[in-house]
Amino acid sequence: MAHIKLPEFEEMDPQIQEKARPILEKTGKLGEIFKLLAIRKDIYEATDAMVQAYLLKETELPYSIKESIALLISKENSCKMCVDVHKGIAKMLGMQEEEIEEVLKGVDAMSVDEKTKALLNFCIRASKKDNYKITKEDIERLKDMGWSESQILEAVAITGYFNYINTLSNVFGLGEG
Repeated sequence: MAHIKLPEFEEMDPQIQEKARPILEKTGKLGEIFKLLAIRKDIYEATDAMVQAYLLKETELPYSIKESIALLISKENSCKMCVDVHKGIAKMLGMQEEEIEEVLKGVDAMSVDEKTKALLNFCIRASKKDNYKITKEDIERLKDMGWSESQILEAVAITGYFNYINTLSNVFGLGEG
């Protein structure tokens, strides 16, 4: 149970209700993270803009890499709720159960090329408190492997998003009952 009172649909701003309505119609419920964000319209809108811009939209990185980042960072941050949610999303986006389980065992257990492993390991490093130790040379290594600066930026933005959403979930006790 969340550490603070989460609003029900009727208590939400009408514009947020419009976003919530299709989710309610499709699934019959709203997730706790949606309800938490709905407490503040400005925070909801900023978060939704990030989700729409680079998680749901087709971008330079394939969905399998984006969901691998979601799972790896959420696991790294001990955010069980986010791991569970993204296991479902990964399946919806076409990842097989075996692939998802490989991701959850860590980058080295994944059946992907070295280029992808390097980017995912970089994202894990970027998610840490000592990410200020990442150097230009670290980024150059990724570029030498074929990643563009834009793709690296996108991967780090997704990493930062999951640090953000995992923090909200963990601090407010979402998914704990």
